[in-house]
Amino acid sequence: MKLILLMVLWLGVLAPAQASGKWVATPYAPAKVMFEFYFDDPQKIGSALYWVRSLMNPLLAAPYNYTPEDQKIIIVIHGTEIVTVAKKNEAKYQEVVDRMRYYADLGVTFKVCGQAAEDYGYAVKDFQDFIEVVPNAITELTHWQQQGYALIIPQILDKKINIEAIR
Repeated sequence: MKLILLMVLWLGVLAPAQASGKWVATPYAPAKVMFEFYFDDPQKIGSALYWVRSLMNPLLAAPYNYTPEDQKIIIVIHGTEIVTVAKKNEAKYQEVVDRMRYYADLGVTFKVCGQAAEDYGYAVKDFQDFIEVVPNAITELTHWQQQGYALIIPQILDKKINIEAIR
């Protein structure tokens, strides 16, 4: 019995307490990022814009305190979400148009693939005033990567599991 008691005491003294995670403030530089938006459903652009927020908000807050002018963020649009930035669809997609305009006012550049726009029957005049139409999305993505921009491709999944159920 003494042996068991000694072992329990030994384990209690020598065994480390269960460790916890720790907060680390990585020394981030201002963003130089390009997002590729190419979705099978125009509604997914709303979720993709949260990826932009997730990049910008930490960099604008302490301890980084970068300004929007410090950030270089480009969004290249070339999937079904093109319809969300056509002026004629503004009422239908008002919430995401307002969010995109907010980001554009912070300096985020929104570019639409001219080739895809043509496939949808759109001309430059058909788009919101914060949209730049470029010849081709793939060529644009290549160009900016060659200029040192990181590429982020948001993965927008259909939520099938309730977070509370798996916590």
